[in-house]
Formats: sequence, structure tokens, C-alpha cells
Amino acid sequence: MPLIALTGGIASGKSTIARRLAEHGATVVDADALVREVQQPGSPVLAELAAEFGADILGPDGSLDRAALGTRVFGDDDRIARLNAIVHPAVRELSVQRFAAAFADDPHAVVVYDVPLLVEARVDDPWALIVVAHAPAETRRRRLIDLRGLSEADADARIASQVPDEKRLAVADVVIDTGGSLAETLRQTDELWERLPALVSGTAHTLE
Repeated sequence: MPLIALTGGIASGKSTIARRLAEHGATVVDADALVREVQQPGSPVLAELAAEFGADILGPDGSLDRAALGTRVFGDDDRIARLNAIVHPAVRELSVQRFAAAFADDPHAVVVYDVPLLVEARVDDPWALIVVAHAPAETRRRRLIDLRGLSEADADARIASQVPDEKRLAVADVVIDTGGSLAETLRQTDELWERLPALVSGTAHTLE
């Protein structure tokens, strides 16, 4: 019953890997989806966020205006720390519930936690394996501009706001190189799936 962490920088192809692992039969728990869930209207987390950052981060329907919250905290380390102190514990608690439910449903399940902020928030959890999706920063920058429509300044800011690639690579048991073609990323992901039993019980590897 391995519990695997999957992480990577923005536009690294992490979601492509997660979808492929799900196709192979893994149960994927999406950290971003959990964040949205704990911030639903009426939730204690949303109420605490509004108290901390102002009621104007809420839309007319009482839901979180993510853009407004982002504007309020982006680039301010102290405010980001306060935001994380509110959101991360709730996400951690919910994720543990989801992991337990998956293993209760199937004791032999492969559970993959798709988590962008692994290094920042969850690196010391007892993962059986840490998988890092890695592409050079310039490749990810071009993807943000060409595929997601960000300006060059916004793309640079998004990448700069995350931990450096070196910190993610330093905790990796497996690195999937996502800088090439989609087919290459999927091939490495398929190889990862085939080698999971050995990898979980063995040592760190890089898929090439």
C-alpha cells in the first residue's frame, strides 16, 4: 500500500503524469482540489481567511475570490506565511482522511498525492516514494506564456515564487524529465509504474 508524493514546479507536466498513473490504476489525490474544498463557502477556513485578509476577498455569493486573495498576499512573505498557516493544516487533515479511505477501500492501492507545495509543506511526511516532474525553468516559462497566456513578467513571477528546482530535485527518489515530448513523459511514467514495486523497496532512481 504505497503512498507516493508527486510534485513539480509550475508547468512541469505534473498533471500529465498524475493522469497517466490514474490510467494505470493509481488513486490520485489532488492537493489543489483539497485546497478548494476546505475553502468552500461556509467553511471554517474561509471564515478565518476573511477575518485575516478582509471580507472583500469574498465574492457576492460568499465564495472565495481567488484573484483578490492572490493580489492581497502575492509577493509578501509574511502574508503568505499567514495564509499557509490557515490553509495547510486543514488540507493536511483532509488529505490524511482521503489516503485512509483509499486504503480502506483497497489495501493494495497505489495512492498518489499530487502536491505542488511538497517541499514547502509536506516533505517530511512518510512517503514511500517522492516523484519529481522536472523541466528546465525556461521550458516552463515558455509553456506559461505560449500555452497559458501569461505575460513574460507574470510567468517569471510565478516561477520565482516557488522553491528553486534544486530543492525539489534534492528530495526526489525518482525524477521524470518532462522537458521533451509528451510521448517521452508518458514513456517514463509507464516505466515508473512498471518499476514501482522495486522502487518502493529500493533506492533512488532517475528515469531516463
